Amino acid sequence: MPELVALDIAGGPAFLDALQRVWDRGDAVLPLDPNAAPVQRDMVIASMAPGSVIDADGERHRVPGGRSVEAGDAVVIATSGTTGTPKGAVHTHEGLAAAARITAAGADAGGVGGGGGGDRSGSDVRWLACLPLAHVGGFSVITRALLSGAGLEVHDRPDAERIDDAARRGATHVSLVATLLGRIDPSPWRTILLGGSSIPLDRPLNAIATYGMTETFGGVVYDGAPLAGVEVRVAGPAGGVGPIELRSPTLLRAYRDDVVPLDATGWFLTGDLGSVDPTGRLTVQGRADDLIISGGTNVWPAPVEDVLRGDPAVADVAVFGRDDPEWGQRVVAMVVAMDPAAPPALDSLRDRVKERLGAAAAPKEIVLTDVLPRTALGKIVRHQLAEGGGAGKAGRRDAQR
Repeated sequence: MPELVALDIAGGPAFLDALQRVWDRGDAVLPLDPNAAPVQRDMVIASMAPGSVIDADGERHRVPGGRSVEAGDAVVIATSGTTGTPKGAVHTHEGLAAAARITAAGADAGGVGGGGGGDRSGSDVRWLACLPLAHVGGFSVITRALLSGAGLEVHDRPDAERIDDAARRGATHVSLVATLLGRIDPSPWRTILLGGSSIPLDRPLNAIATYGMTETFGGVVYDGAPLAGVEVRVAGPAGGVGPIELRSPTLLRAYRDDVVPLDATGWFLTGDLGSVDPTGRLTVQGRADDLIISGGTNVWPAPVEDVLRGDPAVADVAVFGRDDPEWGQRVVAMVVAMDPAAPPALDSLRDRVKERLGAAAAPKEIVLTDVLPRTALGKIVRHQLAEGGGAGKAGRRDAQR
C-alpha cells in the first residue's frame, strides 16, 4: 500500500527534490512546518500518522503506527487549526491537476496539460512560493507551477525584501496574505493572489481576492466569481445570507480519519455564511460560529475590523463576541495600539463604528494586546480570542454607554 511520508524540510530545492522522489515512488506527502513548536509538530504527526519522516538532510526516519494512503493520493494538508485541533485533508493527484488547471486560468497564468488555460502559455510565467509549504496557500503554488510548466522559485520563509527581489528578477505571479501585501511593492507583479483573512477593500488592481480553504485545495472563487467547473450555492432565500456550499473538482477525497465531508451529490458545507447575487457573485460574511448576536442584531467581525483599522491609533485588531447578561453577547475588540503609550480610546472607536455600521456593531469593550493570535497564513485564531488568548495583554476598557 502507498505510504504517507512527512516532509520536515524548509522551502527550496531540497523540498522539491524530496517531494518528487516521494511521488515517483507512488507515495503521498505530508508537508510539516519546520518552524512549528515541537508540541505542534508532534500533534500533527500523531494525528496524521505518516509512516516516515524525511528531514532537512534528506534522511528518512520510520514512524511507529503509520497508516497507509490510497492509490492516487498525493498530499495530506493539515488544516490551519483556527478553531482547535487541525484535520488532515487528503487530496488526490487528479484533484491537484484540476486545481492547477482552473487556478492558472483564473490567474492568467497559462494552461495545464495543453488545454483549459488562460491567454498566456506557462513558459512566460514564473511563480513565487513564499508562504509556508505546510499550508495549502504555499503548497498549491508548487503544484500549480509544476503541472503548468511555469517557472518556480521557492523561499523558505515569507520575507518582504526577498519577495520584491524575486519580482525584479522576473517572477510574475505570487500568492500572499494581506499582511505581506502591505509590506511589498505590488506594482511589478502580473498577478497577486490574496488569501487568508482581512483582504483589504482597496487592494491593487493586480491583486485577486480568493476564497477557498484547505478542503478545496486553496482558492476556487476569485473576486466573488467561481472558477471553471466550480459551483457555489447558499442555502436559504434567494439573495439572503445562509450557509455556503461548494462543489469543485478540487475537493478533498476525505479527511485523514477517513471521514468524507461531502454529501451524496458531492457538495461540501464550508462552515461559512454568505450570499450570492443575481449574477452569481459570492459575498462571504464569515464563519458561522464567528457571528455575534448582540441585542438581537447580527454583527459580523470583518466589517467592524475594517472600520477599526482605519483609526490611526490602531495597528491591528480582531473582533469577537463575549457572553453578556444584558445583550446576549457584547462586541469586543482586541487591539494592538500603533503607539502602546497612547492607545486608542474606547469612545473614539465606538463612535467610528457607530457612524458606519450602527450602534449594535460598536465594541462595548476593548482589550489591549501586544500581538494577536494568528496562524502562519495570518488568519485570526478566534477561539484563542474568546479564551483571552491575546499575547501580552495590557488592559481592558468597558463601555459605559
